[in-house]
Amino acid sequence: MRTFVVAADLGQFQAAADELSISQQAASKRIIALERELDVRLFNRTPRGAQITIDGQALLPHAREFLRVHERAVDSVHPGRRALRVDVLNRRIAPAVLIQDFYRANPGIDLDVVTLSTSNAVAAIAAVRSGEIDATIRAVMKTSGEVPDGIRITGLLEDPLQVLVGPSHPFAGSPSVTPTQLADHRIWIPGIVPGTEWSEYYEQLSSTFGLTIDAIGPNFGTEALLDAIAESTELATLVGQGDRYLWPAGYDLRRIPLRNPTPVYPHSLIWREDNAHPVLGILLAYLESQHEARRTIDSWMPTPAVSH
Repeated sequence: MRTFVVAADLGQFQAAADELSISQQAASKRIIALERELDVRLFNRTPRGAQITIDGQALLPHAREFLRVHERAVDSVHPGRRALRVDVLNRRIAPAVLIQDFYRANPGIDLDVVTLSTSNAVAAIAAVRSGEIDATIRAVMKTSGEVPDGIRITGLLEDPLQVLVGPSHPFAGSPSVTPTQLADHRIWIPGIVPGTEWSEYYEQLSSTFGLTIDAIGPNFGTEALLDAIAESTELATLVGQGDRYLWPAGYDLRRIPLRNPTPVYPHSLIWREDNAHPVLGILLAYLESQHEARRTIDSWMPTPAVSH
């Protein structure tokens, strides 16, 4: 399978043989054996080299995945030979920024930051348990269900929420606002997926402070949301203090802190307690030191969450 992928990438059996440090005859025999096993022709042999067939093109992405899974299986018993794989929900939010800070403080480590995207905490924990990823950073809520045996969870970041508004919004000149002041204002957060931990968070936030959070409409991405906020006199959204958002200077958007109390989004690191990857311990020590330095006084968090 590896020979097939290399030959497909390089377009010549001889080049594939050189890459794999085998003879051209051995490379050709491997391809013939694979074609015989699958009962299809994977390459058309031409004077210019090996031209992949339609059947070969259909097999190629699965072959790449096959090799990736094989490599992950081998590396699972040799964790020091591979990068530490850490999942973050979104590359803009505070945990991703924190992981980037960790890498800057430890530039020699081998780190792979991935996003399982809209998968909820249950799916992310399952990925940790299966070994697909080494750790994930999620809010652990009631929707997360029972934590499986062997899974460790530690709080690492309580990110204060802020109101993001345009220059014509009533709060645009305010140094801060209270959560209850938001009750009569439209808050739009597109992309809230039912059954996720962030959906549960916003439900509890809304019920506690009497807010109306609008998730109606398609999610066209962050840029479209910022466009709408900049043009509106009444629309607002919620962002984390540590989230990284950039917009054109002409938008003149304002990030207004929430006070009395300050709602915080509770991010936790989730990992397998038997994970022996050497970088994981370094990451844990770094995140714990940052957690102590970033605690928020007079904070509000949803309760009850799953016990850590």
